[in-house]
This record gives sequence, structure tokens and C-alpha cells, in this order.
Amino acid sequence: MHRVLVFGGYGVFGARIAERLAREPGLELIVAGRSRERALELAAEAGKTAQVRITAVRLDAMEVKWKMLAAVAPRVVINASGPYQWQDYRLARACISAGAHYIDLADARQFVSGIAALEAEAKAADVLIVSGASTVPALSAAVIDAYAQRFSAIEAARIVIAPGNSFDPGLATTQSILGTLGRPFAAAGGKMQSAIYGWQSLRRQTVSGLGARWLGACETPDLDLLPRRYPGLNRVEVFAALEVDAFHLGLWGLSWLVRGGLVRKPERLARPLLRVKRALRFLGSDVGGMAITLNGRDRQGAPQRVAWHLVARRGHGPYIPTIASLIVAKGLIAGTLHQRGAMPCLGLFTLSDFLGEVADLDIAAAET
Repeated sequence: MHRVLVFGGYGVFGARIAERLAREPGLELIVAGRSRERALELAAEAGKTAQVRITAVRLDAMEVKWKMLAAVAPRVVINASGPYQWQDYRLARACISAGAHYIDLADARQFVSGIAALEAEAKAADVLIVSGASTVPALSAAVIDAYAQRFSAIEAARIVIAPGNSFDPGLATTQSILGTLGRPFAAAGGKMQSAIYGWQSLRRQTVSGLGARWLGACETPDLDLLPRRYPGLNRVEVFAALEVDAFHLGLWGLSWLVRGGLVRKPERLARPLLRVKRALRFLGSDVGGMAITLNGRDRQGAPQRVAWHLVARRGHGPYIPTIASLIVAKGLIAGTLHQRGAMPCLGLFTLSDFLGEVADLDIAAAET
């Protein structure tokens, strides 16, 4: 019986991870978080249709010690308790000391890019420590891997994340988004001389299956990791694109107030802004997705372009950031994933693996 411990297991993404793991025979699922009551509620609800034993425990991802983990004895730990911008590696280190594999859904640039600092410790303990098992950089890299053979060199990549308005991001995700507004960050490859500001670089783009949306620049690990993975890739752009124009442009306006120093801690506005969004969720739809455009040269040196998109309907979009962690966890449990050490979630699964995992959901991908 393999035990899988999910931190933030009753949150926006953790609950979906728990739901899908509960269908895997041969597991024991442990839902963890700061509130034991909420963890018990999720365990009871998921247990109605589960094929596994589900228990709940109160554990704070930011305070847990390795002895606490050792007492629970998980084989795999999934950290779905963001925001990761303000976390360190104490949970990952506790997993190493407890002999457990660790996977997180982080999309914070420095957090994911720096996880290799635990390489020696993880290998010595014979465990895998994985950061960034989410839409970016895990799925974005899997998509680029799938089309890389068409290119002699990929020169530019644009990634657009476009959620439906019915998606409820929860407090932690909202704080994470607001904390990036108007903040400067280096372009791909660390080029600070051309600094970009969070949620700026405003432009309009038609996203296949989703229509025209405003785009706002985002800082993600892809800006560092993709140029290292694909030689010649010197332009990487990542954008968010909200469905309701007023919401997107409102955040764009707030980003200018932050950039100008008039608002210093926009994350403090998370609760009231989240209440507004929830009250107005009827303005949009339950359809979201992502798009990736690659430009470069084909094998004969001629210009080459690939445009790929994914569309999620019936409110299934929020499952997308969870799938990479599920694939990695299942591989570790089945013994088919043999890598050990500490690394960002690149190359640990294929686009075909991802599409197979979402085959029961209303999620479809295609070239444009």
C-alpha cells in the first residue's frame, strides 16, 4: 500500500488531485492542510466514491518537520499549497530526510529554477524532488518537446494561459497573481536590460477556441528553463489572458499603480477582489485553455511555425495544472519513473502522457 500525502489537499488544485488519486487502487491517500476540519470534510466527500482509503491530518507545509512526515510515512508527497513565491525548500528537505519523493505545482520562477540546489541531498536519499509540475513549465515543455523535431532551431516561443471566468482561483492563487503586478522581471535568459513588468506588455490576441483576449506578461520558470533546454531559443514570452475584459484591464491598471509606487502590497487586495470575481462569475463561461506558438527554422533552414492550442470545457480547465503532478506521482508509485535527484519538471512525461491522463475530461488539443 503506497501512501500519497497531498498538502493543500482541500484547496483549488489539491482537491482535484485528491479526487483523481482516490480512483487509483493500491493507494492510501492522506489529505493535509492547516485546517484539519476542512481536510476531514474533503476526505469524507472524496471517500463516498473512492477506491482507496482516505485519511486527514493537520500539517502546515511551511512548518512541517521531517519527523512529522516520518510518522505518517508517505511514499510520495505532493505540495499543492501555494503561493510558492514566499516559500522555501523546507518541505522538500523534510521529504528528503523522511525518505519520501516530493512534487510541487509551483510556477514561481526562482523557486522552480533553484530546486536543483537539493540535487546531492536527494540522490543520497534515493528520492526524486520535482518542482514545477504544473501548466508551466511542465506542460509547456512537453508541448515543445513534441514538436521540436520539426525544427533545426526553435527561436521564439509564446505561451498564453487563458482561464474561463467561472474558475475560482482561491485566495492563495489570487495573492500570488496580485503579488506579481507591476513588478519588474528579467526577460528570457535573465536579460534585465529589457525588463518586463508583471501584467503589462498589453496586447490583443485571438486564442483558438476561445476568441480574442487581452494578454498580460507573466514571470514564470519557462523564461529561464526553456532557453537552457532548447539551444537557439532566445525569445520566450508567457502571458495570462482573462476572459472578461474588464477584469483583465482592471489588473493592468492596478499594475501601473504598483509600478508607480502608489500601491505597495497589491496582494492585500486579494480577499475583496476575489469576492468581486465570485459575485460576477456569471459574466464569462466555463471554457478556458492555453496556446503555444513556436517560430524558428525547419530542417532545410526555411521559416517554420507551429501553433498549438488546448481547450477545456465544462469547467475542466482547473484540472490542467494538476495533471503533471499526477503523472509523476503515478510513475513513482508504479516504479516506471526511475529518475532520482532534484529538478524542475521537464522531460518527465510526454504530451501523449498528458492527453492520455485527461482523456476522461472535456479537454482537447490540436494544431491551429
